[in-house]
Amino acid sequence: MMNASLSGPARRTELLAAGAATVTVVLWASAFVSIRSAGAAYSPGALALGRLLAGALTLGAICLVRREGWPPRSAWRGIVISGVLWFGFYMVALNWGEQQVDAGTAALVVNIGPILIALLGARLLGDAMPPRLLAGMAVSFAGAVAVGLSMSGDGGSSVLGVVLCLLAAVGYAGGVVAQKPALGRASVLQVTTFGCLVGAVICLPFAGQLVSEAADAPASATLNMVYLGVFPTALAFTTWAYALARTTASRMGATTYAVPALVVLMSWLALGEVPGLLTLAGGALCLAGVAVSRSRAPQAAAPETVPEPRPEKASDSV
Repeated sequence: MMNASLSGPARRTELLAAGAATVTVVLWASAFVSIRSAGAAYSPGALALGRLLAGALTLGAICLVRREGWPPRSAWRGIVISGVLWFGFYMVALNWGEQQVDAGTAALVVNIGPILIALLGARLLGDAMPPRLLAGMAVSFAGAVAVGLSMSGDGGSSVLGVVLCLLAAVGYAGGVVAQKPALGRASVLQVTTFGCLVGAVICLPFAGQLVSEAADAPASATLNMVYLGVFPTALAFTTWAYALARTTASRMGATTYAVPALVVLMSWLALGEVPGLLTLAGGALCLAGVAVSRSRAPQAAAPETVPEPRPEKASDSV
């Protein structure tokens, strides 16, 4: 009876976390398309700063309404590291990379991040690292190499784009692993808001570029930048943190496997960009490697059995 009473709330929490992760995946997929569009008018650092400022203002307003205080001291290490690596470094590297490659290719390369999350989680958080994880990492890196080769026909700049997206994946993975312990010490909104603020501070050297480029940028590019701050940053990073607080880092990383497919679809509809066959094959290798790393070896465990109550000891099972 006790197990049955606990199953309802547990299932509700699981469904809410899954819903939050779904919102995150869809909004992050749209971010790749918006970055590609806004990047025509804004440089990588200026776009990152504008996005983070819009996100910080949105999150700050929510914090004021909810009367969220400062995070406890024990959470600041994870907040600062995730703010530097994920909100700061990741966004600048991704913006720069998407000026060199199309949105779908960028999403495919960045999607090796879940394997890096699993590796860092095993090293820093004590998560198990089965042999299949190492095999999956090798397959995904082979896919990233295939993507790089497929894009190298037009010159070295496209190879640079793939390298930048790989670096963005490293920053993303490091930020997720650093954020996980902080979520055990501070609220989801605190971790997201102050991480965004840290990223904005890191990007302040690009303030001059942002001001000068905003004066000449078309309204559509500026609206894309604001959209990136409000939805893929303020909303999606909050829903991500909500789900991450209720599961493991590697499992949350697995939810982003759907991002490349959504990005390819969105970039085709919005930008007319479709990666070539070799690019798609390399992306498939990336996803296959991630799938291998997440699969479990078959176990020969005996099926769970429930002993039948015997009449002479029926009182023992009460």
